[in-house]
Amino acid sequence: MDFALEEFSEKQIEDANTLFSAKCEFVLGVAKLEQLPLTEMPEIAFAGRSNVGKSSIINAITNQKGLAKTSNTPGRTQQLNYFNLNDKIHIVDLPGYGYAKAPEHLVKQWQKVIFAYLQGRVNLKRVFLLIDSRHGIKKTDKDVMELLDKAAVTYQIILTKTDKISREELKKVMHDVETEINQHAAAYNRIWPTSSEKKWGIDMVRAEIASLV
Repeated sequence: MDFALEEFSEKQIEDANTLFSAKCEFVLGVAKLEQLPLTEMPEIAFAGRSNVGKSSIINAITNQKGLAKTSNTPGRTQQLNYFNLNDKIHIVDLPGYGYAKAPEHLVKQWQKVIFAYLQGRVNLKRVFLLIDSRHGIKKTDKDVMELLDKAAVTYQIILTKTDKISREELKKVMHDVETEINQHAAAYNRIWPTSSEKKWGIDMVRAEIASLV
C-alpha cells in the first residue's frame, strides 16, 4: 500500500533519517516518579493498548530490531522505559493499557505513575497515541484521550498494522479517527498510518519527531 503523504519535504525527511541513524540506547525503566531523570532534554512518548505495536514502531523508527522488547503477553511493559537518541531526545515507551491479566493494585500503581508523568513533565513535547487500524478507537483509547485533554498534553494518533487491512478499510478508520479527534482539544489533527513490518509511514513519524527537537 502506498502512502502518498507530503506533509514533510524531502529535506525534512532526510534530516530526520539522519537523526535516527544515530545510536539509540535504553537508559532506564521508571516505576516510581522519583526515578524520572532530571533532564531538560526533549521527550516524546508512545502510548497505546497492549499489543498495539509500540515496541515494534520504536524499533522501526530507530532501525534497531531489539531495542524495545516485544511480547505476545499483554502488559509486559510495566514501567516507563526511557531511550536516549544521541543525546538529542528521549523516547519514552509507556506501559500498555488494557492489560486484563495484571493484578488490580499493579494497574492502579502504573496508572498513577503515568498520569502524574503526563501532567507534570514540562519537557514532554508530544504523546504519540497508537491505535490498531484493524480495530479503531476503543473505549479505553477514549479514556486516555480524555486524560490527555485534561492534562493539556498534545497528542497525535498513529495507526498501526495498516498492512493487515484493505485501502477501503483504512479510509474508513482514518475518517472515524478524524471525527473523534475533532472532539478533543489536545489532539493534533495529523494522523499517520503506519506499518512497522512494511516500514510504511516510518519516515513520516521520524520527521514528525525531528520537528519537535
